[in-house]
Amino acid sequence: MARQLDYSTIREIFRRFHAADPEPKGELEHVNVYTLVVAVALSAQATDAGVNKATRALFQIADTPEKMLALGEDGLIAHIKTIGLFRNKAKNVIKLSRILVEQYGGEVPSSRAALQSLPGVGRKTANVVLNMWWRMPAQAVDTHIFRVGNRTGICPGRDVDAVERAIEDHIPAEYQLHAHHWLILHGRYTCKARKPACAACLIRDLCQYEDKTL
Repeated sequence: MARQLDYSTIREIFRRFHAADPEPKGELEHVNVYTLVVAVALSAQATDAGVNKATRALFQIADTPEKMLALGEDGLIAHIKTIGLFRNKAKNVIKLSRILVEQYGGEVPSSRAALQSLPGVGRKTANVVLNMWWRMPAQAVDTHIFRVGNRTGICPGRDVDAVERAIEDHIPAEYQLHAHHWLILHGRYTCKARKPACAACLIRDLCQYEDKTL
């Protein structure tokens, strides 16, 4: 785990991220907040590309909790069986859809606590929804952010909660809204797990990683 970078270095890192991509976007496809919740829930231990491939047809016919309940668990499984853990995920999507209809009038709540009370929705999923839909500076720490945070020294921590706190404590406020997207995309395409592309990295001169590739 790298040492925590100082504030001025982190500010420069995010200045560069912002200059290269001022409005980074999440890669999970969705048509409304409900389909965003479903897509993020389905993405656990799966790739965004794999989820998108499965949900394009699904969201054309089931883009509300009411329509998802009408489709039913078997109908949902037929669409998402290419995604890992699809049976358990299908159960959770049907359960959360029923809760949304019965307790929230078919609307997705905008509080973290309410979101986390839904089956299959943990803190990371709730933070993604809060950030992407309601544009709150919530930090969804996935494996990419955990790796980048610890490898670079931007937001080191021994677990995802510690990394989330480090983001909130050390990244300048004006960059908080997009911080987790910049870090995810950096981890997905540049600071990759097995062979980071250090030669093409925007922040290689500021990064604490000792084993930089040539």
